[in-house]
Amino acid sequence: MSTQIKTPPSAVAAPAAVSVRLKISALWTSMLFVFVYVDLFSLYRADVRADIEAGRLSGFAINQPFLLATTAYIVLPALMVYLSLALPARISRMTNLVLAVGYALTIVGSAVGEANHYYLLGSAVEVALLVGVAVHAWTWHVARS
Repeated sequence: MSTQIKTPPSAVAAPAAVSVRLKISALWTSMLFVFVYVDLFSLYRADVRADIEAGRLSGFAINQPFLLATTAYIVLPALMVYLSLALPARISRMTNLVLAVGYALTIVGSAVGEANHYYLLGSAVEVALLVGVAVHAWTWHVARS
């Protein structure tokens, strides 16, 4: 005869507590996935491919400074996936808040005048995820030491 352990229904449906650090890190990760896919989908557009062939992208010459700046722009949120978990709480909170707002502004700025629906949807999702980062960082209660 086997003994069954009965789990109360409230224990089954109760959500697990997730740390604010993990939530913020997950939001940065999700934002980067959307960011990459929107840029990747742009390569399917003939006008973007023609601009790249001509050595220009979004009005900028594709050269070493452009590629370095673009890499730096992507590296910061990629690092935030880890740094959100590893930095001291007060520094992590402020860094997440500042970078999330800054990146949201640059994404909104790049979407101004854009007519492609996939780009606008992707930009809206990126901004929503960054708002999530900012809200979690803003409401994160860090104990004073």
